[in-house]
Amino acid sequence: MTGPSGVGIGWRPEIAGFVAELPGLRFVEVVAEGVPDSGPLPPGLTQLRDRAVTVVPHGVRLSLGGAEPVDPARVAHLAAVAQRLDAPLVSEHIAFVRAGGLEAGHLLPLPRSREAVDAVCANVARAQAELPVPIALEPIAALLDWPDDELTEADFLTEILDRTGALLLLDVANVHANARNRGADPLALLDRLPLERVAYAHVAGGAEHGGFYHDTHTDPVPAAVLELVGALCARRRPPALLLERDGHYPPAAELRAELDALASVAGFPAVT
Repeated sequence: MTGPSGVGIGWRPEIAGFVAELPGLRFVEVVAEGVPDSGPLPPGLTQLRDRAVTVVPHGVRLSLGGAEPVDPARVAHLAAVAQRLDAPLVSEHIAFVRAGGLEAGHLLPLPRSREAVDAVCANVARAQAELPVPIALEPIAALLDWPDDELTEADFLTEILDRTGALLLLDVANVHANARNRGADPLALLDRLPLERVAYAHVAGGAEHGGFYHDTHTDPVPAAVLELVGALCARRRPPALLLERDGHYPPAAELRAELDALASVAGFPAVT
């Protein structure tokens, strides 16, 4: 069973027909919580599996960075979905979404502290014990840094990856957003990350609002993010790149152009 390769796209029911017609498509990513662990799969996903397209379940609700242990039922669901889709790996976020029984409804950033590292590593280990495949961890875009940060972002991520043995899902759009909002150099982060651990990379659009760059997933991929993809590939090209679009879907020609642009900058075969 091999991991994702080439250029892919996030599968959503709203664009299932578009995705089904991409002749060179080799992989997609699907929100794991949107896939049932029993009963019929969404028809679009079944058709992709019949074409030998790799489907990667992407979790958004485990809350790996929470102080409480991950919910065993949520881990079991992710494991079941991975098996149903014959997935080579799963992915989730280095973030928390609940605390004290309250649901935030958003991916929230962690303080880059030793205590947070311990919490993430403990929850990743709990998940790994039940998952049938490896897990890739995605750092999120954050509009704030906690005041008690003890580690740089690169050291924080590297320690988590080293201690857990997990793979890295590198979101290039998040790297751009965080650097833009912090006044930092995104290339400096790329130069300090263990790029050999990247399983695949996300690419998405965003927009400026209120003096901040927001990783919206509903806007076109800006030139600066495409340039950053090129810089990443010049250092170490990831095995695969995935275009994320979660709403405000443009005409098919525009989506195809974004996929073509990703393939071109990375030197991957076109999927359109």
